[in-house]
Formats: sequence, structure tokens, C-alpha cells
Amino acid sequence: MGKMGEGSCSEEDLFDLLNQFEHILESDPLIDEVGFIHPSQFTLLNKEAGFSSEVQPDNRTWRSFWNQDHKLGISTDVLIRLCKDAKHVFLTAFEAYKCDVKACSESCSICTLESEVMKHSQSVLMLSSDFGTAWNARKLILSKKDQPCAFTEELRLSRLILSNCPKSEATWSHRRWIIKMMAQRFSTPQEIITKESELVEAVGERSKMNYRAWYHRCWLVSYMTIEQVLQELNKSKRWAGLHVADSSCFHYRRRLMLKILEPLNVKGSTAYDKTEAHKIWMEELDWNKELVERYVGREALWLHRRFLSLNWIMYFACNHSDVPSETGQSIIMNEETVNFIDNEILLLESSMTIPDTKFEDFQAQALHAAAYMLWLTKHIPELWRMLEEKLGTEKLKCVLSTIAQERSSLLHHLVNHTVNLA
Repeated sequence: MGKMGEGSCSEEDLFDLLNQFEHILESDPLIDEVGFIHPSQFTLLNKEAGFSSEVQPDNRTWRSFWNQDHKLGISTDVLIRLCKDAKHVFLTAFEAYKCDVKACSESCSICTLESEVMKHSQSVLMLSSDFGTAWNARKLILSKKDQPCAFTEELRLSRLILSNCPKSEATWSHRRWIIKMMAQRFSTPQEIITKESELVEAVGERSKMNYRAWYHRCWLVSYMTIEQVLQELNKSKRWAGLHVADSSCFHYRRRLMLKILEPLNVKGSTAYDKTEAHKIWMEELDWNKELVERYVGREALWLHRRFLSLNWIMYFACNHSDVPSETGQSIIMNEETVNFIDNEILLLESSMTIPDTKFEDFQAQALHAAAYMLWLTKHIPELWRMLEEKLGTEKLKCVLSTIAQERSSLLHHLVNHTVNLA
């Protein structure tokens, strides 16, 4: 078999194929999915679409492109050469455009070249999503536009590219640039922010551990209203509960919850703000505990609990007047704080119980619980006394021993407390 891209198409047909490709993109603006497919799949796809082997929709190009129901398939047989020619045509048009701009040519000529650059850069990016020059060319031209529709159309294009390249950093970055431009020139696009969040969740279902997509979703939080933040917390809860090993979603929830705490950092925040934030925090702690007990040994859940506990201490348990200061300040040992510590100790005890089984998840659960409790003592010094009272010296030494076997980085802190227990 020949090299991919050298297949059934002769060189004189290549630019014609590029024209056909761009014609398909222009004639079907509702295309919502694109992909690269092997030539052997075209016969099956056309058969499923109802085309007989004798009568093809376009005998010249049907082996290179497949376009039905707003889905576009591109043959891998022509992919490399098609991409090469698309880049050549785009770079030629872009150089001509820059020369005309520099020479202050007539606006009619510049508009024509703008159109060419946008058309050819679209073709390039559909084939090679991380080609930065093409994205930069589009930014240059779009930055001169003052109609919202130009930017919403750009969101549609980048979404189409993400259907085939969901982890393309350049594409996600371009979406953030578009949203920034829309927010600066028009208004904060709340409906778009909601749709962006839904897009990331949909991409997350198809593309596991997609950190670029989840980073984009975290970035969106800065544009959300408090009402949207609360909605996102509710909507993402089910997804997180079904993907407990994916730390990205829990990182997103942490970003949302920090947004809820922002009003508390401003002098003059109301008691209502603090009461609502406290309620949300306790609900998240309870939900996290359910997940920890249901899904044994999942580190992402324990890391989320550290975040929840640390901010609960800073905002709801520390002795401060208006704005929380650095951790390490005195803890208010009231009834709520004592109940919080009691619950954490009970969680530790249940997690340290390892059944007679060979499953490593239970050992991991015990390790995560012990490390979490040792971490918590750094922020609530009174916890050591309560641990001794409730667990006893021998059990507490067992907790420390569990950590010492796996976490040498905690050895210094461990030795200090072991001496006190001796």
C-alpha cells in the first residue's frame, strides 16, 4: 500500500479536491461533526445512505469526502496532500492580505482577501487543528469585526473542529479569545457561558481525562453569575458522582465553590452570604463522605475533602472578625467544630478497617484516610488530643504507621507526634 495521501488521487486533481472540500463546507453550514475515515469505509457509508454502487452522488469525489446528515468524513487517503495544499493556498492568501493592509489598498481588495484568508484557514484548521498561524490570521481579521454574528460563527467552527480533535489546545484557547472579545465589545454572554459548560461536559463523555476541556470550563467560572454557579454545582454533581476517578470534574467544583466564597472576602458581606455559603459547604462535605464510603480508595475524593475541610476551617471555624486570614489562627472550639472533628474521626476509623481481602482498594483507602487525618492536624492542633481520647494510643500509632510505610515525605511530622505518644 502506498503512503497515506499518495493514494487514488492524481496530483492534478488535488487542488480540485481542495475546491470540492471548501465547497462542501460552504454549502452545508450546519455540519456539526467531522472525522477522518479509511477509504474502505466509503462503500459501506454510501450503502447505508441509500446510494447504489452504480450511481454515486458525485463520482469524482465520493471516494474522498462523505457528507450526509450534516456529518463530514474525509478520506485518510488524501489527507496529507489535501492538508499540504490547503496550507499553501492559505499562506499565499495571508501574505497577499498582509501586503495589501500594509500598503493601505482599497477596502474592496482587502475585503476580498479577508474572505479568502478566512475560507482557506478554515480548511487548514479542519485538517490540522493546531496550526497556530491559521488561528492567528483569523484573530487578526476578527478583531476588526463589530458584529456579534461573526464571533458566534467562529464558536461554531471551533466546536466543529473539537468534534474531531477534542484535546486541541489551540482550539480551546481560541474559544476563550472569542468569549473575551464578545465580553469586551458587547456584553457578558451568559447564554454562551452556559452552552460552553454543556459543551465541555459532552466532550468529557467522549474524551476521557480531557484536562484542556476541563481547564476551559474552570476558566468560564469567572464570567458566571452566582445563580449560574449554583446551577453548575447542581448539574455537575451527577457527572462527578459517576466519574469519581476523574479529578478534573472535582477541580471544577472547587472552582465553583471558591466563587461562592468570594463575597465573604469583601468587607461588609452580609450574614445571609455566609449562611448560604455555610449551607452549601456542609452539603458538599456530606455528599463527599457518601462518595468516599461508596467508592473505596479513590484519591480524587480525599483530595476534594481536603479542599472542603481547609476552607471550612478558614471561613467558618476560625476566630477572625471580617476577612479570613492565613491558616494557623486559633480555631473556635464550639459545638459545630467538635461535631466536625468527631465526624472526621469516625470516617477515619471506618476507612482504617481493612477486610480480609486481597483487593488493594481497601489498603489505599486506609492510606488516604490516615494521610488526610495527619494533614488535618496541621490545621486543627486540638485534633491530636481528641484523637488520643477517641482512638487510644495504640490505634493512633497504627494510623501513623500506615502513613510511614508509604509516605516518607511526611516522616518529619510523623516523628514529632510519635514522640509525644510514647
